Amino acid sequence: MAQIPYKIYLDESELPRAWYNLRADMVNKPAPLLNPGTLKPMQAEELAPVFCEELIRQELDNDTAYFEIPQEILDFYQMYRPSPLVRAYFLEKALGTPAKIYYKFEGNNTSGSHKLNSAIAQAYYAKKQGLAGVTTETGAGQWGTALSMACSYFDLDCKVYMVKVSYEQKPFRREVMRTYGASVTPSPSLTTEIGKKILNEHPGTTGSLGCAISEAVEVATKTPGYRYVLGSVLNQVLLHQSVIGLETEAALKKYDIKPDIIIGCAGGGSNLGGLIAPFMRDKIRGKLDCRIIAVEPKSCPSFTRGTYAYDFCDTGMVCPLAKMYTLGSSFIPSPNHAGGLRYHGMSSILSQLYDDGYLEATSVGQVEVFQAAEQFARVEGILPAPESSHAIRVAIDEAIRCRESGEEKTIVFGLTGTGYFDLVAYEKFHDGKMEDQIPTDAELEASLKNLPRVE
Repeated sequence: MAQIPYKIYLDESELPRAWYNLRADMVNKPAPLLNPGTLKPMQAEELAPVFCEELIRQELDNDTAYFEIPQEILDFYQMYRPSPLVRAYFLEKALGTPAKIYYKFEGNNTSGSHKLNSAIAQAYYAKKQGLAGVTTETGAGQWGTALSMACSYFDLDCKVYMVKVSYEQKPFRREVMRTYGASVTPSPSLTTEIGKKILNEHPGTTGSLGCAISEAVEVATKTPGYRYVLGSVLNQVLLHQSVIGLETEAALKKYDIKPDIIIGCAGGGSNLGGLIAPFMRDKIRGKLDCRIIAVEPKSCPSFTRGTYAYDFCDTGMVCPLAKMYTLGSSFIPSPNHAGGLRYHGMSSILSQLYDDGYLEATSVGQVEVFQAAEQFARVEGILPAPESSHAIRVAIDEAIRCRESGEEKTIVFGLTGTGYFDLVAYEKFHDGKMEDQIPTDAELEASLKNLPRVE
């Protein structure tokens, strides 16, 4: 076998020409979205006031395996894709492990994360439909940054509702959004009826993605010429993010590498779902025997401590019901630094795969996450985002197990983005002021008792 380089690059001709829809190969399809009033599966016409027409088609299609990527989106992708698959030789050496560690690096674009893969697609379809603008939510700010960049490219207005704790912790990411022309409002706010209601019920709340989603949907449905777009969770988003996995698969095949363990951080599920898509396809078909691990924060453990049930996708309870692993739509996580991993639920696709036993899940605390982030930064030269560092933590743990057992396993993880706008978090870690705030059983029970009754 040829010597594996530090970075495995694909050329532009190897950029995926179609998104892969994992649902087409799933044995059990994800449960449909339900109308909260009738509890019947949502139809396209019911979703039309909220989402773009083409995105609705992608959202509801469980059978089409591949969706051709429009040329305008491919042209945009070529500014930063294909992204490199990196062999972590220096991390392997530091750990003294026989394991081979690879990471797919998605931070090599202005938005600093994988989020741009779907943002440009959603902005494209909004422009094609003739809309004036879009609204959205953002947690840590990666999605808001990516969408503001994509909207600027297509000359669309962009209104972002940013979770209040992240708005305060990450002011520079907010300013990048404003540089690209977006308006940024801390959520919950007094600019929407739902925001006022949430603040009245939870005075002084630091917010959540569920709160921000409610506000963004309200504004979209009340503003002519606008639609709402989402950065994670939805089927359409995981579809767009499949470019990550397709490129990873192609890069590994160049050197006949088969992964034993694939690891991704999980908040709503977009990056994990995109990374694992072609590998999960082969696992379902019996062609690949590997472990696939979702890593979430202990402060927001929807997989590991949640319930698999229908729930509202937002705190204001105005969105459709989705069947997912959830902590309850009223759950507001502690103001930790895993900003993009603070959603109360998980993608319906990933939830179904987890329930069927194809996917593992584990949760980790933020102190141990930042220990891994620092260790990685010191040897691999990239300052990772807090979200990505959840995957790094478990990748390091698995590599240490290989050292102890002597097994030469191949580990692949997703490095979703960089942490250069997360220096407040790094400062607290270095100053010894970072704490793990984990919800109690009583807190989760209080949130879960409000789950909607769906027979």
